[in-house]
Amino acid sequence: MPLPTDVRDAARSALESLDPTAREIFLARLDEWGPDLLDGLVTLYGAQRGIDTAKHLVEAAAGSYVERDDDLKRLDLSRMIHPNWIQSPDRIGYAAYTERFGGDLRGVVRRIPYLQELGVTYLHLMPLLTPRPGDSDGGYAVADYRTVREDLGTMEDLRVLTRELRAKGMSLVMDLVLNHVAREHEWARRARAGEQKYRDYFLIFPDRTEPDEYEKTLPEIFPDFAPGNFTWDEEAQGWVWTTFNSFQWDVNWANPEVLVEYGDIILNLANQGVEVLRLDAIAFMGKRKGTDCQGQPEVHAITEVLHALVRIACPAVILKAEAIVAPEELMQYLGRGRYTGKVSDLAYHNSLMVQIWSMMATKDVRLTAHALGSLPVAPASSTWICYARCHDDIGWAISDHDAGAVGLSGYWHRVFLSDWYSGLYEGSNARGLVFQYNPVTNDRRISGTAASLIGLEVAAERAKEMKDSVNPIDTVRANQDVDLAIQALFCVNAMIFGWGGVPVIWSGDELGQFNDPHWAEEEGHEADNRWAHRPRLDEDAVALRHDRSTIPGRVFESIAHLAKVRASLPYLEASTRTEIGAVDDPGVLVTVRHHPLGTMVGLYNVTPTHRSWPGWRLGQYGLENAVDALSGHSVRVDSDGTIALAPYQPMWLVRGEDGGAEN
Repeated sequence: MPLPTDVRDAARSALESLDPTAREIFLARLDEWGPDLLDGLVTLYGAQRGIDTAKHLVEAAAGSYVERDDDLKRLDLSRMIHPNWIQSPDRIGYAAYTERFGGDLRGVVRRIPYLQELGVTYLHLMPLLTPRPGDSDGGYAVADYRTVREDLGTMEDLRVLTRELRAKGMSLVMDLVLNHVAREHEWARRARAGEQKYRDYFLIFPDRTEPDEYEKTLPEIFPDFAPGNFTWDEEAQGWVWTTFNSFQWDVNWANPEVLVEYGDIILNLANQGVEVLRLDAIAFMGKRKGTDCQGQPEVHAITEVLHALVRIACPAVILKAEAIVAPEELMQYLGRGRYTGKVSDLAYHNSLMVQIWSMMATKDVRLTAHALGSLPVAPASSTWICYARCHDDIGWAISDHDAGAVGLSGYWHRVFLSDWYSGLYEGSNARGLVFQYNPVTNDRRISGTAASLIGLEVAAERAKEMKDSVNPIDTVRANQDVDLAIQALFCVNAMIFGWGGVPVIWSGDELGQFNDPHWAEEEGHEADNRWAHRPRLDEDAVALRHDRSTIPGRVFESIAHLAKVRASLPYLEASTRTEIGAVDDPGVLVTVRHHPLGTMVGLYNVTPTHRSWPGWRLGQYGLENAVDALSGHSVRVDSDGTIALAPYQPMWLVRGEDGGAEN
């Protein structure tokens, strides 16, 4: 859809203060991405309203470009030359709450050398913008998009941080909450005061007629402490749509003024040096009766507009979709059909996370091989965020169809996983916490750090108890259990580092930290056990990170090693698709990546016993002289024609000349 002349003229007038070359750079980007901007707007609002909204957005983009720092403009040009920068194997992620990781933004600057030791180049700091007082859903109830939380610093501190990170080759990732604002946000305050302009920013109903119609098909996100999807507000004299909590008012994306507001917010954050914006709760932005109001077509049109906007004004910035949805729905957030290459650049691979924990519990890869092998191919221009866990709970997004295909009941498998990771199942060493139990569906999501879920916490406690045992065999066995749990954790991390995409480690997991036993003691946390897996970074553990006789040292060094090896392997460039290999042993997951430079095969023994893989398959993949890049050792085929894998051992098989460093 070509841009009308008056839209381009709106940009020209805003660019008058720039030299001709700078103007032409912006206008060239406008010519390239403006049609996508207009396409999304017309889809959302019709022709005339779409064109009018395009004028506002293009004028704002041009003004933002004029004000953009020169070093950010240089980064824009670099990213235009290397548009697949985020897909490089040296992109290693780390996610944290600022106050729990560094105290404040200045403290995060002081932690940069620590991150460099881990190989981190992608730093995601959880909600930084000013939230409502008290319970703010972990910062996701934003009261002001223009200021940083007072206890964390200022917008100038944010600019200092992004500048320091850029100097070290790191990108800052920030959350942008799109579905809702805090009840205390200026828009909501003015809506309650009766200003119609701002009432139209929300979905406010005078009675229950409309809400009741929507509720017929809407799920509850937090049934324990926030049942329903609408809240009566006395000041507003209406039922306000509140998907998540009563203090989080859903905004009305059917109103183009809302989109213009958020466009301006995005441009402002980009000019602070933020390089990746995590679009929080993106799936919920489209509202349609008779649906669950998740992943509606409007969501992708909105994202197309936002994607085009940053490409025009600040192409160093990319968008990440936070869409924790069913496996078959995931791909559309990376772009399918008309939206291929035009929406989010990154999306969370929720299915990979769920399937990893499923394998580690069952010691069987067949469900995972089927489920991940059945996913549609992601567009080469986009990629996944791969993670073992994040700040949220783990919901068992395993479809009945996938489970049935391998002879399982989806319902009973989900029940088993909840039992296993909450420690209820006999033989489980996991120490997770049940989050948001739904007695109607028996749905039980799970909270917990990676170390606590894998069984390391229980194993470490037993080893401590057995330290002075009169029976030395008990001590040996207890220490062996610790070794096995650390190896299992290494296997989990090797899967996310070896999948492709951008692997992200959650803060504390790099030190093998356990659940925080004091999670409920902080004000506002007592009803939300997800804080158990959001511990403050343990300074004592940090001090031990290079001591391989300790759990923190062993876990930290293993992740740093994964990052170093990964960065050296071009096969892990994210545009290369990961395929699932044949299941020769139900305890071994096989991944295959056919890169132009050659093939990489990942082997992952998800069991605590020795397993094997047929040696003849090396020839099938052109890896007759294979090296395990993780160990740096040549691969040996035993006399029985198989390759042996130790308990929970991962291998990254590459051509001999491309092997990684020895661990």
